[in-house]
Amino acid sequence: MFPGRHRADTARTYVLRMRTVSSAAMAAAIFLTTFTGAAAHEGRTDHRPASVPVLEQRATLSADHLAEGPPSGAEATPANGRTGPFDGQVIPGFSAMVDNGDGTFWAMPDNGFGNRQNSGDFLLRLYLIAPQWETAEGGAGEIEVLETVSLRDPHHRVPFPVVNEDTEERLLTGNDFDIESVVRQPDGSFWIGEEFGPFLLHVDADGVVLEEPVPLADVREGGSGELRSPQNPYLAAGERPDLGASKGFEAMAASKDGRHLYPVLEGAVVGDDDQRRRWIFEFDAERREYTGRTWAYETDTDANLVGDAFMTKKNRLIILERDDFDGPEAVTKRIYAIDLRRTDDAGHLEKELVVDLLGIANPAGIGAETSPGAYGVDEQFSFPFQSVEVLLQLQDGRLLIGNDNNYPGNDARHPGTPDDTELIVLGQDRIRPGAGADAEVIGHRGASGHRPEHTLAAYQLAAAQCADYIEPDLVPTKDGELVARHENEIGGTTDVEDRPEFADRRTTKTVDGTEYTGWFTEDFTLAELRTLRAEERIPDTRPANTAFDGLYPIPTFEEVVDFARRSRTCDGQPLGIAPELKHPTYFDSIGLSMEEPVVEILEVNDHGDRKDPVVLQSFETANLRELDELTDVRLAQLANCTGAPYDLVAAGDPRTYADLTTRDGLREIASYADVLGACKDLMIPREADGTLGEPTAVIADAHAAGLEVHGWTFRAENTFLPAEYRSSADPAEHGDLIGEIRTFLEAGMDGLFSDHPDLAVAAVDERG
Repeated sequence: MFPGRHRADTARTYVLRMRTVSSAAMAAAIFLTTFTGAAAHEGRTDHRPASVPVLEQRATLSADHLAEGPPSGAEATPANGRTGPFDGQVIPGFSAMVDNGDGTFWAMPDNGFGNRQNSGDFLLRLYLIAPQWETAEGGAGEIEVLETVSLRDPHHRVPFPVVNEDTEERLLTGNDFDIESVVRQPDGSFWIGEEFGPFLLHVDADGVVLEEPVPLADVREGGSGELRSPQNPYLAAGERPDLGASKGFEAMAASKDGRHLYPVLEGAVVGDDDQRRRWIFEFDAERREYTGRTWAYETDTDANLVGDAFMTKKNRLIILERDDFDGPEAVTKRIYAIDLRRTDDAGHLEKELVVDLLGIANPAGIGAETSPGAYGVDEQFSFPFQSVEVLLQLQDGRLLIGNDNNYPGNDARHPGTPDDTELIVLGQDRIRPGAGADAEVIGHRGASGHRPEHTLAAYQLAAAQCADYIEPDLVPTKDGELVARHENEIGGTTDVEDRPEFADRRTTKTVDGTEYTGWFTEDFTLAELRTLRAEERIPDTRPANTAFDGLYPIPTFEEVVDFARRSRTCDGQPLGIAPELKHPTYFDSIGLSMEEPVVEILEVNDHGDRKDPVVLQSFETANLRELDELTDVRLAQLANCTGAPYDLVAAGDPRTYADLTTRDGLREIASYADVLGACKDLMIPREADGTLGEPTAVIADAHAAGLEVHGWTFRAENTFLPAEYRSSADPAEHGDLIGEIRTFLEAGMDGLFSDHPDLAVAAVDERG
């Protein structure tokens, strides 16, 4: 068993992962004892309780709620059975909130219906709301709207024309500004971050604009002038915008005294060579100018967005990071903690996971009766909205999270019905790891039985299903970048065959002695590969997975490592990674050696010791021997049921996998590796009728040589199961995977690769 790996039953019930702050100082300072107080350090092997987020309060406002005011939505895009205009002012969710400390909040929607052109009849407002929370003890679970403050410019502080230019009040609309973030000053006024400029707006407590909107000065090193979006009213004809549309100040935090504001760009700067970089700026609210201080926050992947930010103490913020998916498609809805004084070697702020909003414990079943049948409302509660945009730390340290429902477009909870505005408050619970499961579960290519393999979605779901490790297969691109694909031929796992611009890349190659025709990663640059989208590899066997075809990009190895090190298993341990280096002899022959870049990426991410949750795998032997000299992380020799390692074949060495798994062969493997990754039939072969036979000596001999034994691959569909565990003649129907795994565990197997981590975990814990 990999060292320091345990699984707690209570955590499995919640189906949670935790990544707590590795710095005790940061953990104490953030005052999220709820989530980080018992800081789980890297490589921790003790059994102190881990903290997990628990749903404590929830309240909703009907998506169709209309506030007083003129009709709105005349140009809104119809969706989910709703077509404008609407007889009043829609409240399309909240993009930012301010805590009044008395149970009420100022809540601010954005510009209305999604863009400048369709939001000219939407009035920019702040609403005073009072949630009537549903808790474990009951409660209405409703949001009451008490007061309205409309943003307006009667003193003509805005120097460019607005929709209501010729009126006395000059009420501001979603055509004028895209307001997204708000903080309150000690004098009661509000600073608002918006995206059309992007500008900072200063309004008084009654919504009156106090001064000219402040543009974003480019105070980055070497920068000059302003950073402007495509909607900036000062953008000259032919001038190239610096930001993408609606990628301005979605998030903004403020120091406790209100002196400094910390607006954060939602997306990357156009042309930035690092498209995962999101700039944080510092603005002096007293001097009305940017201080020149900037920081670089790195998102988990280049398409992710920064939704909100909140300063918990001097220099310390929590950041809401999200993807653009909702419902079951969602992958990233996470809250990270950062310290402005701590950056990594690349200059990015170090970040630690506080909460994964797709896996929240809900032992009281809050919302189950008030939202029957809603996706994600169960004992495992999920906040899977496309636009999760509100993050507050309440005065007692708990977290409040809310959504912008993009009315009427989003339908994460009930497909075909617009999402309500929803607020939740998260508390904490403690879990104590159990005595230790006797086998490790590796999510094979992620949870590939439920999502297209080798996507961040598959890896995220594997972690949610309590896998201890995730397994990315690695192949290189033309420019030497490592990406996660099962094979370098990608015709069956991406939409490349539907891309006419790559039709001429189709070719025939011989890899490890076998001829293949298709498209190969080594013929594409990383930038080209990132334009492709993943597809289910075996759609006839897993038709449900095809619902996710075309959604997810090919992840880089660096992204997978980042995801794992910023994630936690269900019992609070670091999520492990078990990368497999594919076809090393072939790639060496074309000048794309993988061993050095794999080790470099691991070392940059502080993975280089045996205690680290990493196991490098290969079906070949020479590269494992090389890796044994390059790194101290654990190594696994993979052994197929038939054939031989290709490096031995290429060298004229007659040894086969059968030879490698004899008693002497296993002793030789133990001289450079720690684990035997064995094809199932090597451990328990199948009889002629397809049933399992008697165990071989491989497991016992491997143990005698000092090797752990991990079996592959355990899948739930009948076509992959031994005859006695099949449920029917339908090859795609699920059979008794738990029963099959039980048999192999009883034979002494130490760990297993499974496409269905949820079932594998159940089998291990049943025995444990």
